Amino acid sequence: MTITPPALSVFETLESEVRSYCRSWPAVFDRAQGSYLYDEDGHTYLDFFAGAGALNYGHNNPVLKRALIDYIERDGITHGLDMGTTAKRAFLETFQNVLLRPRDLPYKVMFPGPTGTNAVESALKLARKVKGRESIVSFTNAFHGMSLGSLAVTGNAFKRAGAGIPLVHGTPMPFDNYFDGTVQDFLWFERLLSDQGSGLNTPAAVIVETIQGEGGINVARPEWLRALADLCKRRDMLLIVDDIQMGCGRTGPFFSFEEAGITPDIVTLSKSIGGYGLPMSLCLFKPELDIWEPGEHNGTFRGNNPAFVTAAAALDAYWSDGQMEKQTLARGEQVEQALTAILDEHGGEAISSVRGRGLVWGMEFSDKSRAGAVSKRAFELGLLVETSGPESEVVKLLPPLTVSPDELDEGLRILARAVRETA
Repeated sequence: MTITPPALSVFETLESEVRSYCRSWPAVFDRAQGSYLYDEDGHTYLDFFAGAGALNYGHNNPVLKRALIDYIERDGITHGLDMGTTAKRAFLETFQNVLLRPRDLPYKVMFPGPTGTNAVESALKLARKVKGRESIVSFTNAFHGMSLGSLAVTGNAFKRAGAGIPLVHGTPMPFDNYFDGTVQDFLWFERLLSDQGSGLNTPAAVIVETIQGEGGINVARPEWLRALADLCKRRDMLLIVDDIQMGCGRTGPFFSFEEAGITPDIVTLSKSIGGYGLPMSLCLFKPELDIWEPGEHNGTFRGNNPAFVTAAAALDAYWSDGQMEKQTLARGEQVEQALTAILDEHGGEAISSVRGRGLVWGMEFSDKSRAGAVSKRAFELGLLVETSGPESEVVKLLPPLTVSPDELDEGLRILARAVRETA
């Protein structure tokens, strides 16, 4: 497929230089359905990006669209801050009945604002309030958001530099396998906690992603997560799991920590929790942590009622019978087989590793610039894939969970061709 770059004059002359995705994918998109995007010139693109994980159920999912249209047509509440509405009640009841009770999760639910970083900020603030301490431990290559508190626990140097001020009260520790298995898990962390001369203030909490998406699809082992949960309990630190990109079924189970058999103290959700791509985020925490004063943390757009509608519809449609988890794991095996074949074709010298779980996968290239070239060529061939990792050395696959086996095959064939043609 030949792509002629469109005239982007209004974007280039009026929109800020901060824009990024449009530089990688120079098209003007007009409509979308399921796993496909269509630009204004009629080109078709298979979407293995899915709104950075905000579109787990695909574009304009018909079930969610019908629920949204019906709600709007009856003049349902759109903006409600934290007032009680029928849409919020329906979501909370569905969330409790479909997700929390079957998993024996005791969480209270907080609506901190429309985005993931709002959820992270509220989690950090609550942890500090509960424990009366300032320090938060995060992990190498972590990404938790772009506001100042979230940036302080984010590892990426480029993103951190954008803050323009010192980012304090956060301490990074090695993520799972950071030393390629040569160092005992949590050896450094435990030593700092026990040594009165280490200079580490006793942390209020530890924040972790079970799979680091922006960090390069780094997958934490279940036993590592269990050991981290045990360490937090022994050392009186709260465990925060950032499930913003890896939750909502991305790894198979609805919550990415389920496989490890742990119950974090605090969980953050956003991206696909709204179902339809509408802004929404949650901060979940154990009831004994709910020491907020009324209005102590708030935001104008913390009650996105149309998102409550599509979120409840998504839970009803996809999470009531356990089939979505089984389907995602099966699709994940399909992706793993295809990526392993690409790895075998090109050898370990070109491709360092293939890693992932469920429907999030990464392919790391030894030549770090190669990942960007593969992504660019894939776009030219009609496939959207982004890169991740500290040096954008990983091609990242994040297709909708509703993708069909045939669509997966199509995208994986395009990816294999893109790898071949950039060798």
